[in-house]
Amino acid sequence: MQFTKTAFGNTRNGEPVSLYRLENHSGACLEVLDYGCRIRSLTVPDRNGTLTDVILGYSELSDYETDTTGQGAVIGRHANRIRNARFTLNGKVYDLEKNDGNNHLHGGKYGFAFRVWNCAQEDNKLIFTRSFPDGEGNYPGNLDVKVTYEWTEDNRLLITYEAVSDADTIFNPTNHSYFNLEGKDSDSVLEHELMLFSSSMTESDPESLPNGTILTVEDTPFDFRQFKTIGQDIGADHFLLKYGNGYDHNYILEGQGFCKAAILQSQKTGIRMTCSTDEPGIQLYTGNFLDGTRKDTYGRELSFRRAVCLETQHYPNSMEHPEFPSIVLKAGQEFVSKTWYEFDTI
Repeated sequence: MQFTKTAFGNTRNGEPVSLYRLENHSGACLEVLDYGCRIRSLTVPDRNGTLTDVILGYSELSDYETDTTGQGAVIGRHANRIRNARFTLNGKVYDLEKNDGNNHLHGGKYGFAFRVWNCAQEDNKLIFTRSFPDGEGNYPGNLDVKVTYEWTEDNRLLITYEAVSDADTIFNPTNHSYFNLEGKDSDSVLEHELMLFSSSMTESDPESLPNGTILTVEDTPFDFRQFKTIGQDIGADHFLLKYGNGYDHNYILEGQGFCKAAILQSQKTGIRMTCSTDEPGIQLYTGNFLDGTRKDTYGRELSFRRAVCLETQHYPNSMEHPEFPSIVLKAGQEFVSKTWYEFDTI
């Protein structure tokens, strides 16, 4: 495994940012910034052996600093939305930043995505660590976090999240990479084929927040239990698709422990990505709010539905629904979660 580290500029606060690259024997490589642990690029071979970048990214640090879409980032302390930017823990109410209408989204401006992390490289691993102080963003507890990216010779990316807090807090991390398995010249993921290992989902309200109702996907546009193209039903006349402007919904995963969550594949390139996780849910998001105002690493517009996110996580807004899997991290408790993206060809 070949490792390189290069300068990527300085933040507005003068903090140096570096780009880390792991390249395996086939030339397939992973590039990650220590700013937000953001995956900037991931190149894998297509069916003809041509290396293809399957993740969207930016060429300039300033784009990441002003990014509102979570490009490639590790998200925390809480992925997804919290209603009214408020939760109650141990009888105390915590008010957070309102950065999605009246709600809190992806940790806000104090979130993981907008911080420079420490990085150590060990063989085929990039190990990012950072401490987040009690009260930052009004979250309770001094939180120590470690995120490990492991890139293998057979083109598997394993992401491990670890954390411990000195006080009870909430914790729900994810990775927010945007995938397009057809590479830099593709303008849409609507022809990508997707299978989700899920037969139910959380119903959301017009603000994309779960309302507590669990829905079956059977006989709905949300049924991906067998392969179908993302575009097949995305325009269907369904209230949840209208709420999200497309797919932006939490699926309840089946099985226990570390299990398959999703398979995404392109008939055009032959690239297949299999996602496995020990998280209970996965958020399917089809880039419905990419508006073309920004450009990617290759100078192409980040346009509507150009990429898809498969965010493994606990359910959104879980503190409002005690029947959902808990996101409470007790003081001194060790949090460990793994998500795996495996690339091969069909």
